[in-house]
Amino acid sequence: MKKPLNKNTPYNGALTAEKFLFYETRIVAKLYGQGNTVVDEIVALVMRDNLFQYPTERSVSRFVRVCYKRLTALGNEDLIYEIAAAPAEIAKQVNLYAMMRYNRLVREFMTDLIGEKYRRQDYIFSRKDINVFFSRLQEQNDDVAGWSAQTVERLKQVLTRCLLEVEMLDNVRSTTLNTILISEELENGIRTNGDFEALAAFNCFKQ
Repeated sequence: MKKPLNKNTPYNGALTAEKFLFYETRIVAKLYGQGNTVVDEIVALVMRDNLFQYPTERSVSRFVRVCYKRLTALGNEDLIYEIAAAPAEIAKQVNLYAMMRYNRLVREFMTDLIGEKYRRQDYIFSRKDINVFFSRLQEQNDDVAGWSAQTVERLKQVLTRCLLEVEMLDNVRSTTLNTILISEELENGIRTNGDFEALAAFNCFKQ
């Protein structure tokens, strides 16, 4: 079983380009489930059949590899299957969890900010919340402190978009977090992983 990220994992600002990548990750998960478990094989298949429908091949290999790393970070074959085959509402929740397993910034945003809001039943969500989250990170971590203002702004946009994708927000101007229900498939997968801290990010506090 793969362990979740810890406090020694470096922060990664590449999320500015990688984003949510739901449909790409779904395609990679389907190919993985068909027995293509080597990333170079998946890159070749995606390129051969133009599965991502990108106008050029320049970024295909990079994004296949990102999707693959997110899937393997799940450490859970059942959850990989859910991304591939479940209805979009369920699969998007699992995709966000995969991002949390792969990217420390996403994980801490979801557990420390969103999860805590759900825990306190504080459903007010504003630009100030994201600004405070990044300000604290910049005070605590030299790498984050070194990111440009443009990078930080783009990261804020991507993280907000993640909340939209899983319907925690209705639109980019929403000031209220929706009280979502975690899918049974994701909850079971998180519990199987022993990653109980992640449950709060999906408004789940059952023992």
